[in-house]
Amino acid sequence: MPSLHLLGLAAVLTLAGCVSTIESLKNSPANDLVGQPPLQPGASGEPVVILNNRGGNVVQTIQRRRQLEQSGVPVEVRGYCGSACTLFITMPNACLAPDATVGFHAPRIPNTTIIPPGVDDIMGSYYRNGVLERWNADWKHSLQIQKISAKEYVAADPQTRLCPR
Repeated sequence: MPSLHLLGLAAVLTLAGCVSTIESLKNSPANDLVGQPPLQPGASGEPVVILNNRGGNVVQTIQRRRQLEQSGVPVEVRGYCGSACTLFITMPNACLAPDATVGFHAPRIPNTTIIPPGVDDIMGSYYRNGVLERWNADWKHSLQIQKISAKEYVAADPQTRLCPR
């Protein structure tokens, strides 16, 4: 239930000083949070391409993920996808490029080594199978980025769809 995860994350980040209030989060449309235009279901046959995305704010990424999921528009994750970007890969309307690289690390408050409690569990709720196992065992504790290939990702999570080249 991503909406409950989002509120939990907002509470954690509010306590950490990363988000001003939960109310402002709830009242902000997803497109305002990430600077992206709103999507209209079936408005275009063209996929949304997420290319060379290093991640960023987890709350904003969850908002954008929800918007992309609800739109039904195909989403292609290509190039490098790291940190919060990895939350897009498990969407039912997403695929991962066969030559993509995926990177994981502990979520942290920007410009610090502080890992806010609970954010790792919220991120983990979007992972599956072997990716979730590796997240819980290793990646969520690492301040250094841990990179894997799309092939390794799919081996760990066979539910992941690969994009056509």
